[in-house]
Amino acid sequence: MRVLLIGPPGAGKGTQAVRLAAHLSIQHISTGDLFREHIDQGTELGQNAHTHIRAGLLAPDEVTIGVIKERLARPDTECGFLLDGFPRNLAQAQALDGILADSKSRLDAVLDLEIPEAQVVRRIAGRRLCRQDREHIFHVDYSPAEVAGACDVCGGELYQRDDDRETTVRKRLEVIAARRRRSSTTTKLRAW
Repeated sequence: MRVLLIGPPGAGKGTQAVRLAAHLSIQHISTGDLFREHIDQGTELGQNAHTHIRAGLLAPDEVTIGVIKERLARPDTECGFLLDGFPRNLAQAQALDGILADSKSRLDAVLDLEIPEAQVVRRIAGRRLCRQDREHIFHVDYSPAEVAGACDVCGGELYQRDDDRETTVRKRLEVIAARRRRSSTTTKLRAW
């Protein structure tokens, strides 16, 4: 099964994607995770993405498409995948069409999560991650650590990612809204 999960940052795509991918026994592919993987590995795609993300901008389409194309070419996606946060605009949707056509496959489902902007900002700006294991995620309001600043699981330091800061989140939301207005992405993706 090949599933696409779209929606604004902080809508809960990651949480729902992990659950759904596990239930369907398919790979969960998150653009955010792919960017962090490429940034950690110091790849050219990662360096390019990091420059934009740190400035509160979305990574350019060619970078985003590049990391997705590389990931979908791995053998573990042959039985299916769940794309989390890709595509975000018409150019990326068209690129995905091409990638799927090249592999003679298609999407089985597209799920669009919607959430008010104020809730997006609150969810993302309150998120804290463990430096020792990024799988350990807390939230200052919804699931705070028992000891402020320390991971309940391993004791590692909790931190806020640069792209989770409120000003960065608001800027990303403005960029996403502008892109959607320019390309009518929502309508075109829903027609998919």
